Amino acid sequence: MKVVVSIGGSVLVPEPGADRVAEHAAVIEDLIDEGCRIGAVIGGGGVAREYISAARNLGANEIELDQLGIDVTRLNARLLIAALSEESVTAPALDYEEASEALRRDDICVMGGVAPAQTTDAVGAALAEYIDADLLVYATSVPGVYSADPNKDDDATKYDELSATELVDAIAGLEMNAGASAPVDLLAAKIIERSGMRTIVLDGTDPDRIARAVRHGEHGGTDIVPDGVGAEPTYWASDEQ
Repeated sequence: MKVVVSIGGSVLVPEPGADRVAEHAAVIEDLIDEGCRIGAVIGGGGVAREYISAARNLGANEIELDQLGIDVTRLNARLLIAALSEESVTAPALDYEEASEALRRDDICVMGGVAPAQTTDAVGAALAEYIDADLLVYATSVPGVYSADPNKDDDATKYDELSATELVDAIAGLEMNAGASAPVDLLAAKIIERSGMRTIVLDGTDPDRIARAVRHGEHGGTDIVPDGVGAEPTYWASDEQ
């Protein structure tokens, strides 16, 4: 079973420290030991937004801000690599071909951002499509996809299940610029739609939720079920991976 796990920077590194990173690394290694092949994509989170805000005030343009965010995602990715076993990769993959080669060689790859104007949400979806993954999991700081930002709108409604087309429609109106924060962005949603990638968006602050979602499809988040993918996958029918 090939899985891409996209972990938000605010989930992995809510503040400087090792404990949360080590917990996520342990979950990834447990899944690998059970037979999964894992690609991990790491976001920039609050640290990236702070750098981007400061640079924007200094007059940096959006491409420069995007590049700054990419640098932070790769630093966060290096933290995860440091917590993984010695058999893991030693540096973040810089493109999808390099990530795919690492996955074939080591059963794991780790990435941050890739290019300006492309968030790590989109990188996760593109990597999942590139390696023909069975499942894409977004580990975010919110419990799923909402009709609005739940941190700003008390009337925001969480979706338990969406088609990929409905996901695109749900987030089409969200603002997108460097440092924007959303559980899944529009480009990622469109890649999910075109690839037919089964996707889960969940609260990843407890990494055990990621493990349960991958092993059994059990989670309290949002299922993205693209048209034509059929019934529940066979890899959730038993404890076998």
